[in-house]
Amino acid sequence: METIIPLLEIIRRLRGENGCAWDRKQTPSTMWKCLAEELYELEDAIVKDDEVNIVEELGDVLFQILFIMEIYADAGRFSFDRVVNAVAEKMIRRHPHVYGDSRITSEDGLNKQWETIKAGEKVGSGVSERRSALDNVPSGMPGLLRALKVSKSAVKAGFEWENLGQVLDTAVSEIHEFEAALSMDQDDAMLEFGDILFSLVNVARFAGFHPETALCRATSKFEQRFRIMETALEKQGLDLKQISSEEKEKHWQAAKEMHDQKKA
Repeated sequence: METIIPLLEIIRRLRGENGCAWDRKQTPSTMWKCLAEELYELEDAIVKDDEVNIVEELGDVLFQILFIMEIYADAGRFSFDRVVNAVAEKMIRRHPHVYGDSRITSEDGLNKQWETIKAGEKVGSGVSERRSALDNVPSGMPGLLRALKVSKSAVKAGFEWENLGQVLDTAVSEIHEFEAALSMDQDDAMLEFGDILFSLVNVARFAGFHPETALCRATSKFEQRFRIMETALEKQGLDLKQISSEEKEKHWQAAKEMHDQKKA
């Protein structure tokens, strides 16, 4: 707590009478946008395993969260302690195998215990009962993350493939449907393309990794290779827009090889 107090003091001074006009006029809604940007920057730092940037971006995320909490505290809505106590109590309550007498011997058992406790919390809080297993999925989530959340919720309700091979078959089938739709209506093709993405999200889920992380790492790899190719072309006085397709492929393969050697 001692290390957080200086941050709270900075926020209070920025939002104070002699502070910053921009900080004073912020609301939870406007600050959420800042937090979302910082979360993506943190994700990028983690994907690149950039320790210096991870520390910096974690600090930025923490600052934004504290800033939002302070806005609510200023308005008399709730205190910092209430937030901390609520999440601490929830984590202890959801880990009876650590803080209680529950005995769990498998990851599947842990997941079922978590969901059972979570469902009990909703009933006890007076929240109206959900009519669908998908009611807890926020509609405003980015598409890739929402697809994963929807898929996980459907699985918890008992809707699941039997093995990874079946999921891969579904993805291949969706690709064929997309190819057929290309010669038809663009909206149909777009929907089929969406089906490909949705099925690939489930391939990732079934394989045990997060699709967003996979995409970020693949994008980062492409970016690094492209920058290597750009540097090589510049040294040779070549313009990417002017060289032939064969030359582009040659330089791209050289960039890939150089990148992989650096990673080795």
